[in-house]
Amino acid sequence: MPDHRIHRYDPRHGPLREVRDVLDLIGEAWSSSATWVVVPADSLPDGFFTLSTGVAGEIAQKFVNYGVGLAIVGDIARHTEASSALAAWVLECNRGRHIAFLRDEAELAARH
Repeated sequence: MPDHRIHRYDPRHGPLREVRDVLDLIGEAWSSSATWVVVPADSLPDGFFTLSTGVAGEIAQKFVNYGVGLAIVGDIARHTEASSALAAWVLECNRGRHIAFLRDEAELAARH
């Protein structure tokens, strides 16, 4: 992926808990001139996969506003099987250019 720089969130830092954590992550991506941030699905904050909480929308909007792509990597099948709204949102995100739900980083490289 020659024209895309990737910043990887280190899961050893624990889950992202607040919007401030997300903004810090976007800042780190900007510092390294990254165009995409890869976050393991299990590092997302509580409530992310429950759309009614608004957490997913708030996080997604931050990435879109700052012009950095968000690649959520990992198996989220248990979440999408439990929520048709989430499954539809994931499909819509994967059709776009800013937020992607992927099995692994190789899928991100294949998209670009």
